[in-house]
Amino acid sequence: MTALLVTLTLVEIVLVVIVLVYYLVAIARSLRRTTVLLGKVSFGVRAIETQCAPIGPSVIKINEQLTGIAAALGAVTGLANQAAAGAAPRH
Repeated sequence: MTALLVTLTLVEIVLVVIVLVYYLVAIARSLRRTTVLLGKVSFGVRAIETQCAPIGPSVIKINEQLTGIAAALGAVTGLANQAAAGAAPRH
């Protein structure tokens, strides 16, 4: 009777180890796929960064020009307001 219980216990332990190994292999396979996909994403992000690098200096130039335009428009608006105030309304 004791020999049977010891044998069944050993069989259970072997089954538990087999199931653990199966799941660990499945997790390792999933992690490998994730690593490959993350490598592709990283490559794509680097490509986008390289392609977008010239945008930064161009945006600074555009902002400087827009600041000048905004200042000029403020002056033009002031002149237009003066002209509108100076013109007598016709009834």
